[in-house]
Amino acid sequence: MTSSTVAIFGEVLFDVFSDECQVLGGAPFNVAWHLSALGVDPQLISAVGADAAGEQIRTHMTHWGLSTATLQLDPVHPTGTVHVELHNGEPQYTITPNCAYDFIQFPSNYAPVQWLYHGTLAVRNLVSATTLQHIKHGGVENIFLDVNLRAPWWSLGKTIALLEEAHWVKLNRDELLKLSALTLDNITPPLETVAQHFLQQHQLTGLIVTLGSKGVLGLNQDGACIQIEPPPACTLVDTVGAGDAFSAVALFGLMQQWDFTTLLNRAQQFATHIVEQRGAISTERTWYQTMLNQWSSH
Repeated sequence: MTSSTVAIFGEVLFDVFSDECQVLGGAPFNVAWHLSALGVDPQLISAVGADAAGEQIRTHMTHWGLSTATLQLDPVHPTGTVHVELHNGEPQYTITPNCAYDFIQFPSNYAPVQWLYHGTLAVRNLVSATTLQHIKHGGVENIFLDVNLRAPWWSLGKTIALLEEAHWVKLNRDELLKLSALTLDNITPPLETVAQHFLQQHQLTGLIVTLGSKGVLGLNQDGACIQIEPPPACTLVDTVGAGDAFSAVALFGLMQQWDFTTLLNRAQQFATHIVEQRGAISTERTWYQTMLNQWSSH
C-alpha cells in the first residue's frame, strides 16, 4: 500500500499516568502507528508543539518508519497531553485544552486518499474542524468515523453532522445510546434494534459497536448483524487504546476486503492483546508480524 490509500486526521499526544509514566497516544496516532506496523503507509495529519514532547513524537515516528511529512509543527501551542487515572484497569481522562492538534492547518503536501479515518475530539476547535472539512471536500471515497465522546469536548449537533458524512462508524454501547433517539418511555429497545435504526438513520455502510467484556456487535448494509464474543480471559493491565487497536485492524481489514465476520474477529483479537500491556501501542515489530502471519495462514 502507499500513502495515497489512507489519511489519519486528529490528535497526537502523550498519555500521562498518575505515576508520571508518559506513553504516546491519541486515537488517530495509535491507529496510524498500528497501520504502519501492518504494512500501510498512512498520512498522519496532525500537529505537535515546538517543545520537547513534540520532538519526542517526531523521533519515535521516524524510528518506527511512520512518515512525519504531514505532521505540523506549531510554534504557539503545546503538544497535546491527557492525564489518565486508572480505576480497576479502566481509564478516566482529563484532556488538556488548546493543544497543537486543535490548530491543524490544511497540509500543502496532502495527497488525495481512498480512506479517511478521524475521531470526534480533534473537531472541538474550529481551526482543526475546518481543516477536516477541507480534506473531505477534496474528495474521499470512504470515511471511517471513530466516535470518542469525552466530556466536555463534544456536542450532539457536531457529532450528528460527522455521522451524516461517514460511511463506517465505530463507537461503544454507551455512545450509541447517547446518540440514538430510539427510546420509548425511557425504556431502551434491544441493542440490535437500536443499532439497526442508527445504521439506517445515518445511511451508513457499516456500524461497529464495542461491548467491552462482552465483545463487539457489527452491522452492515447487507443485513449482517454479527456479535463476536471476546477471546478467553487475558491478563488485564489497562484498557487504554483498546478501541484504537480495534479500529486500526477494522480499517486494515476494510482496505484488505476481508469478509465482515473475519474483520470483527481479528480486530477483537488484536484489541485483546493490547489490554495486556501498558499504553495503547506496542514497539515490538515481531508482535505485529505474528498477527500478520496468523491472518495470512487462515
